[in-house]
Amino acid sequence: GRHKPYSLAMIFANPVFAAARAQLASPEQTERKGLNIPSVVEHVQKVKAAAPQNLDYGVDYYLKGALAGGICCGITHGAVCPIDVVKTRIQLQPDVYNKGMIGGFKQVIAAEGVGALATGLGPTVFGYFIQGWFKFGGVEYFKIQFVKALGEEKAWNNRNSIYLASAGMAEFIADIFLCPLEATRIKLVANPKFAASMPAAMSKIVAEQGLLNGFYSGFGPILFKQVPYTMAKFAVQGQVAEAIYNSMGKGPKQCSGGTNLSVSLGSGVVAGVVAAVISHPADTLLSKINKPGAGGEGSTMTRLGRIATETGYMKLCTQGLAARCFMIGTLTAGQFGIFDSVMGALGASKFHFHNPSDPH
Repeated sequence: GRHKPYSLAMIFANPVFAAARAQLASPEQTERKGLNIPSVVEHVQKVKAAAPQNLDYGVDYYLKGALAGGICCGITHGAVCPIDVVKTRIQLQPDVYNKGMIGGFKQVIAAEGVGALATGLGPTVFGYFIQGWFKFGGVEYFKIQFVKALGEEKAWNNRNSIYLASAGMAEFIADIFLCPLEATRIKLVANPKFAASMPAAMSKIVAEQGLLNGFYSGFGPILFKQVPYTMAKFAVQGQVAEAIYNSMGKGPKQCSGGTNLSVSLGSGVVAGVVAAVISHPADTLLSKINKPGAGGEGSTMTRLGRIATETGYMKLCTQGLAARCFMIGTLTAGQFGIFDSVMGALGASKFHFHNPSDPH
C-alpha cells in the first residue's frame, strides 16, 4: 500500500525529537531523566574554551608595553634612589658605612645633608626608563612570538621556560642602553663632586676614560646582575600570580581591576626578594668596579677577579643585602602594579598564558 504522509505530530512522537524538544523546553527536566544532551549554552562554552587565544598583537600593543615598562621602571627606581645611595655607599666604603641601613641614612645626612640622598637621581630615572622600555616591551614581544611559534598548548606546557628565555633576551638588549647611565650614576654616588649634572658627568667620563672603558667596564657585571635578576623576577612573578589565581579558582579576565592589581603587587614582592638574593653578588661587583682604581690595571675580567678575591665570597653575597631585598621587593611590586595600571589606562589588555583546556 501507499505510505502515509508524515505529520508534525508523528515527527515529534519520535523519541529522539521528543528528547530534543524536552531539552529546549527545560534543561533541568532533561537532566532528571538522564538524557545526555548538552545544552546550547554548554556547547558554546566548550567551543569558546577550545578556541585558540587571539595572538593578533600589533606594533601599538608592543609600544604600549614598552611605554608602560619605561614609566614603571623610571618611577620605581627614582623613588628608591635614597635607598640605592645608602646601599652603594655600604658596598663602596664598608669600613665607613658599617652601621646598617638606618645608620647609613643617618651618616649620609649628617655628612652631606638630606640632598645627598638624591645623588644620581637624573641618570637613575632616565637610565631605568630606557631599560624598562626595552625590558618590559621586549618580554611582551618575545613571549607572544614564542607562543606563535610553538602553538598554544606547547607554549602553556613550557611557559616557565618561555618566561626565562624572554626575560633573558629582553634584558640583554636593555642593558646595552642602561650600562652607560648606571656607570654615570655610580660615579656620582661615589663622588658627589664629580660633576654638576648627568650630561657633564658623562662628558667627563668619556674624556678621562674613553667611551668603552668609561661606560662599559661594568657591562659584564651588569649582565651577571640584571639578566639572572630579570629572569627570576618574571618567572617567579608569573608562577606566584598563577598560584594566587588558581587558589581563587579564577583567571585574570574573571577578576576585577583591583583584584588583578593586588595579585600583581603580592607576586611582585615575592619575585623581587628572590631576584635580589640571586643577583646580589654581581650587584656588589658592579658597584665596586666603577670605583676609581678598583681591581688595579688589566682587563675587566681580571679586575673583577681581583675585586672578588679581595672582597671575599660571603661579603659579595651579603654586603648591603638586607637593604637591597627591601629595595628590590618594594620596587618589583611597584613595577608590576604600575605596569598593569598603565597598560589598562592605555586601553591594552595584557597578554597572559592561556591553558587551552581551561575555560578560565
